[in-house]
Amino acid sequence: MTLKYIEEILPSLINGTWMTIKIFFWTLCLALPIGIIASLGEMSHIKIVKWLVKFYVLIMRGTPLLLQLIFVFYGLPILGVVFPRYQAALFTFVFNYAAYFAEIFRGGMQSIDKGQFEAAQVLRLDRWQTMTKIVIPQVIKIVLPSIGNEVINLVKDSSLVYVIGLGDLLRAGNVAMARDVTLVPLVLVAIIYLILISACSFAQKKLEEYFSYYE
Repeated sequence: MTLKYIEEILPSLINGTWMTIKIFFWTLCLALPIGIIASLGEMSHIKIVKWLVKFYVLIMRGTPLLLQLIFVFYGLPILGVVFPRYQAALFTFVFNYAAYFAEIFRGGMQSIDKGQFEAAQVLRLDRWQTMTKIVIPQVIKIVLPSIGNEVINLVKDSSLVYVIGLGDLLRAGNVAMARDVTLVPLVLVAIIYLILISACSFAQKKLEEYFSYYE
């Protein structure tokens, strides 16, 4: 009976998993470059740019992601700005996680000894060569553990999109549980989340091993 039931609900759980993966993938692809740009803005010598970025980071990190989702989807239409459900979720996740990535990259860049920039000048390396050959490999190695933690949080936070009615993995499990009055769907949801997070942890470990070359 249980196996037959699992076969019946698995397609809806897989569809929900696909939505979760889409939110995760596009958030990561868009939030990382925005985070790098924001981190440079935080270190800018132009005061207005620096303070605007700091204010943005403060707002994104200082308010709950769930509240931001509700504000974007339900609050902005009052001001005439309307997002479809998926776009509202993606917009919120991207700019929320970009703020966290900005702080991580800023810390990584500021940890690089200034003497390395001076040594690069002595070797007559231009700015591009200095960044790509010396700075970026070290920064990546420094920030990887923190980025990995945020990536794992992103997998779990993706479940928050249920609040605006998106059919993600957790919503699919909740619907099946409420309809059939059984905990089996939630157990399957937990297993799928564990698989996704294990895959992310494995990828992080491999990246850290690769960049350990720069020790």
